[in-house]
Amino acid sequence: MKPDLIAGVFDSGAALARCARAAREKGLKVHDAYTPYPVHGLDEALGLSRSRLPAACLALGLTGLLLAFGFQEWVFLVDWPMNIGGKPDNAWPAYLPVTFELTVLFAGVGTVLVFLFWRGLNPWREPRMAGLGATDDKFVLALEPAPASQEGKEALREFLKRQGARDVREDRP
Repeated sequence: MKPDLIAGVFDSGAALARCARAAREKGLKVHDAYTPYPVHGLDEALGLSRSRLPAACLALGLTGLLLAFGFQEWVFLVDWPMNIGGKPDNAWPAYLPVTFELTVLFAGVGTVLVFLFWRGLNPWREPRMAGLGATDDKFVLALEPAPASQEGKEALREFLKRQGARDVREDRP
């Protein structure tokens, strides 16, 4: 069974980022932050590393490029060579439109699928931190207390209140 989380509800993204930074400096374990829109500087405050999604996009785009170009080379040189107006069999400028389109297709669709897979976003996933208003107009910071420690939960509640949390609740991830 997962431990309960102590969630502080804030009125602004700046207050949430300040609290996240203070929690990390104090050595508290931050579970996650929930916001209705992106908050500038929150990823640094939470100590998140840079996303690997651009590298995945590049790899998928190169895969599309190589598959498109390789398939056209195979078709025009090996499987179905044709003499069209005396042009060479491997006239690569003719390959550019299809190669470009498949590069963009693989990079775009593949990046969306990789993002959904990495974040675990699927239709059957249960929503987390429901009812705290993070999808409307509130900013929520969820902290993990020490295992089976009621004193730890109380200390986290006090910490969040001192940092400016408007409301502090206990919730399950």
